Amino acid sequence: MQIDYLQWMGYVASVIIMVSMMMSSIIKFRWINCVGALLFSTYGFLIHAYPVGVLNGIILLVDIYYLVQIYSKKETFEILEINAKSEYLKRFLSFHDESIQKILPGFSYNPDRNTVSFYILRNMSVAGLFLAHRENTNELHVGLDYVLPEYKDFKNGKYVYFSLKQKFIDLGYSKVVAKGNNVSYFRYLKKLGFKKVKPGEYCKEL
Repeated sequence: MQIDYLQWMGYVASVIIMVSMMMSSIIKFRWINCVGALLFSTYGFLIHAYPVGVLNGIILLVDIYYLVQIYSKKETFEILEINAKSEYLKRFLSFHDESIQKILPGFSYNPDRNTVSFYILRNMSVAGLFLAHRENTNELHVGLDYVLPEYKDFKNGKYVYFSLKQKFIDLGYSKVVAKGNNVSYFRYLKKLGFKKVKPGEYCKEL
């Protein structure tokens, strides 16, 4: 039983390490790799394979070090408003279309409809794109809230819906409405304070 248990620990650790390598988000990679390294290090010491235990222990420490760096690093967020006919915007949407369709199936760009459009800059690098339009005078309806895979850590969302809250209020909005048909997108909205008002529709009061 002990041998089977240890073997399964090794298999599970291997799978976790493999899964971590598939993560496009550096934060998800570090967290998942951290768990895998911990299991592998424990596994190595339990079967007296000390090089395995020590190596993965070092990997665990490296993951922890970089996670601390990531969470303690102060980043600068800004927005860059977009011209509806921007050639770069068209290319950006075309390049990321496959990823966007996974989040919002059926999304298509309608420049005449968007009244709020901007890139989210993170330390002067484009980290995301926000497109929305006005409805019912005071409602901001989100058309697209896209974050590049490597920046999916909720910081972009927190910046848009919390740091830019006063900007939206000054523009005359009192609530933000987001619609979709993607479970992961709904989880994202809930973490940012949106409430479900009906199937596929969430709302956040400003």
